[in-house]
Amino acid sequence: MRSAQRAGGIRTLAVALATAGATALVPAQASAAPGAPAAATEVTVSPVDLDGPAISTVKVTVRNTGSQRLRSLKVAFAGPTGWAVQPSVQSVDGSLATGGSADATFRIQVPERRPGFVIRTFTAIATYRGGDGRGTATGTRTERSGSPQANLTAAYNNVAVTDESATGPGDFDGEGNSFSAQKLAAVGLSRGAAVEALGARLTWPDVAAGTKDNVASAGQAVKLAGKGSKLVLLGSGVTSGATGTATVHYTDGTAGTGVFGFPNWSFDPADAHGATLVKSTDGRNRPDGYGNATVQYRVFAHAIPLDPARTVDFVVLPSNANIHVFDIAIAP
Repeated sequence: MRSAQRAGGIRTLAVALATAGATALVPAQASAAPGAPAAATEVTVSPVDLDGPAISTVKVTVRNTGSQRLRSLKVAFAGPTGWAVQPSVQSVDGSLATGGSADATFRIQVPERRPGFVIRTFTAIATYRGGDGRGTATGTRTERSGSPQANLTAAYNNVAVTDESATGPGDFDGEGNSFSAQKLAAVGLSRGAAVEALGARLTWPDVAAGTKDNVASAGQAVKLAGKGSKLVLLGSGVTSGATGTATVHYTDGTAGTGVFGFPNWSFDPADAHGATLVKSTDGRNRPDGYGNATVQYRVFAHAIPLDPARTVDFVVLPSNANIHVFDIAIAP
């Protein structure tokens, strides 16, 4: 019944969104002390109901924290790309004394909930005269649906390592080629082996050869708890374009980003994209068996900075399947 009601709401979107939410002024609070430095104007976005299909109401609140009266206030609001918003901009009548606030209400069309873990970002931009004198202020809100993968192992989606007697399951590079389990073991990368790299202690995948053992990066969110100075990623690249941005989310709701990359598992310079060579093996497994014995196939490490004062909650990998990740860990 609820789905039918929501679907009906979407069908009448033009009518529902035609009546934009009213703009309300909240009584001013006490004025700031004379001579106090101007603070940034505060813009906050209310929670957004993501249980679509539906039309959700969102309230944006602008608070004047400056030393002057704020006037000519306009508030713009936007959601993810493709999500319809009405109105897109609202003007607020009157002015706000120091400490005063105004609410602008918007309606946004929320599509049907997508399976898996998704982070949605909503942005409100206020423009004004007076106040803190800066003329503009921005507020954002992120909403999550679903849950991150419990760990990197749960996100494995690719077979990078095969036994030389059974190379068929391998497809590290999209052409059916893979690392040799025997050659990896010869350089210390046996199943479940500890790997020290860039100050972190990582683990080589503890799974049987010929089974999924790495993540071809496609924006997966993976739980990872702890504090440290950097996030270390163990992996290798396909093509020379295995680079991207990882996003680290902390338990206090903040987030940071870092760019990293891996060289192609062969041919690229070992320090391409700023990576560090971890191990190098002779040859690879092809669909027809072991071969290319004179070529080196390699595993690398790369790191991105963390805020050492915050506790990591989860990591979102880049949307670039040329990046293959075997493990991630936090370095002190």
